[in-house]
Amino acid sequence: MCLGVPYRVIESAGWMARCDGPDGEQHIDLSLVGEQPPGTWLLTFLGAAREVIDADRAAAINNALAALDAAMAGDHARIDALFADLVDREPSLPDHLKDLS
Repeated sequence: MCLGVPYRVIESAGWMARCDGPDGEQHIDLSLVGEQPPGTWLLTFLGAAREVIDADRAAAINNALAALDAAMAGDHARIDALFADLVDREPSLPDHLKDLS
């Protein structure tokens, strides 16, 4: 299983950036996304940026990763708080499937 991890750019120079994320500061390869200004959120995998993302998406991904850690630790009480946008609502079909139901 491959998991992308959000990192935020601290400083960037050419094709490399110093970034901050869940594992502390890392040097991230920017070859696939180009040079990015400080404050930019990146979705990374194996030390390389794969996509530029916004802060809301970074927070949602970080919450999902924290929920995975909580589930693995048996701390099921935290999971609902990390997926607050999904609790107490009915699932809905995507628009392209609504006409088929």
